[in-house]
Amino acid sequence: MIAPPDRTPLPRSFFDRPVLEVAPDLLGRILVRTTPDGPIALRLTEVEAYDGPNDPGSHAYRGRTARNAVMFGPPGHVYVYFTYGMWHCMNLVCGPEGRASGVLLRAGEVVEGAELARKRRVSARNDKELAKGPARLATALEVDRALDGTDACTSGETPLRMLTGTPVPSDQVRSGPRTGVAGEGGNGDLHPWRFWVADDPTVSPYRAHVPRRRRG
Repeated sequence: MIAPPDRTPLPRSFFDRPVLEVAPDLLGRILVRTTPDGPIALRLTEVEAYDGPNDPGSHAYRGRTARNAVMFGPPGHVYVYFTYGMWHCMNLVCGPEGRASGVLLRAGEVVEGAELARKRRVSARNDKELAKGPARLATALEVDRALDGTDACTSGETPLRMLTGTPVPSDQVRSGPRTGVAGEGGNGDLHPWRFWVADDPTVSPYRAHVPRRRRG
């Protein structure tokens, strides 16, 4: 008999570690999004690590700004950013306060509240695609900049909460280059910092960075 996932909230100490320890350890954990219509729960299957001042692919590489300020705050909080003028993506802040690093949540399996996620992801062909990619994940969970800075470790009322879930055994974890990251930050030999559950159908396909062309 398979034991059900552990619904205990992850403690802040889980996130107060180096980002390359936290990222693979997030696989199999459960993210719960509480909405007025009910909860949506997601089992994480793919993540990417970003290591602040040591990482040219990180939003915090060049220091603190109004946009990335949450990354410099306490661990266990949610950093949400807006990209390409149309999509939101969410991260979980790691490491000690003042040392910006975080984990981008790239994909997951909706294990509760799929009917709510489907209303937000009407273009998904099946439930495996509901959160297959970071923008899709945020859309399925109705995450936007209003949730930037949310504490995901509190046991009280909160719109986002991380639960212990069922950690993925190390022999089922794969790693490789980050998706769509330009320059040195996208070099898989230097930064093989995307982690995913082997053979999981909800994991997004790898795509190398493609420079955006100017119009006109």
